[in-house]
Amino acid sequence: MTKTAWVFPGQGSQEPGMGVDLLELPSAKDKFEQAQEILGWSVIDVCRGEPDQLNRTLYTQPCLYVVESILVDVLIEQSQTPNLLAGHSLGEYVALYAAGVFDFDAGLRLVKRRAQIMDSASDGMMVALMKFDRQRLEQLIEQTPNVVLANDNSPAQVVISGKPEAVEEVVAQIKAKRSVTIKVSGAFHSPLIAPAAEQFQEVLESVTFANAKWPILSNVEPLPTVEAALLKDRLQRQMTGAVRWRETSMQLQDQGIEQVVEIGPGKVLTGLIKRMCPEISLKNIARFSELLS
Repeated sequence: MTKTAWVFPGQGSQEPGMGVDLLELPSAKDKFEQAQEILGWSVIDVCRGEPDQLNRTLYTQPCLYVVESILVDVLIEQSQTPNLLAGHSLGEYVALYAAGVFDFDAGLRLVKRRAQIMDSASDGMMVALMKFDRQRLEQLIEQTPNVVLANDNSPAQVVISGKPEAVEEVVAQIKAKRSVTIKVSGAFHSPLIAPAAEQFQEVLESVTFANAKWPILSNVEPLPTVEAALLKDRLQRQMTGAVRWRETSMQLQDQGIEQVVEIGPGKVLTGLIKRMCPEISLKNIARFSELLS
């Protein structure tokens, strides 16, 4: 039996039209209807609509959660199961749902509130850097107040987050092959979003977590656990903590994972894992047709 990990992408992987082909499945229609009752708007309409709306945090995060959760449902209906799970930022919520830590409704209510809080955040900036001097970057971050390493995605790709003037100061001093400003309103995964994290904690505390069916690697602490209390604590710290995806990828290798299946739109996570762990086989499931292959 191939030792397999399921991984779930987060904000930035969304694509116009994602999830629309899943309407062929009666079970998916039910989930989309459930989601509309909770959200007050249609995931399918947003995915079919203008990209600007889909790319707004308020809509992006619930849409990704719903579409990825439906893909998970079908895989489990097909008697497919993972040995390990992980998700990138928003994707961690899908990993928790897939492992039975909370049900679909509870997870979507968490994601809805998280998206509302993060969408209303302001005075923040995030920039992705590709192919840079890591030692120099770490020095600059240490010397510059109000900027942190938010996403440590791979040795050659990171995201920094903080106050706009601080982020711009670091970007101006680091030589990178490429830098891309991410379209977000707040300094996500940084201490600057602590007030938002405090608001979210009230919602999170109201949700009961169960022990996971399979071990999960959390963003802030990429070590496998099934323990409900620890998973909840790690999720609370996620909003202000860094996404340690580089370490997550290496942990997949350390845990003897032979295959990684990225469940959701795009191929961002498998692309990162491929560069760091070339011996692991990779598969992507983003649409209905790929569920059948």
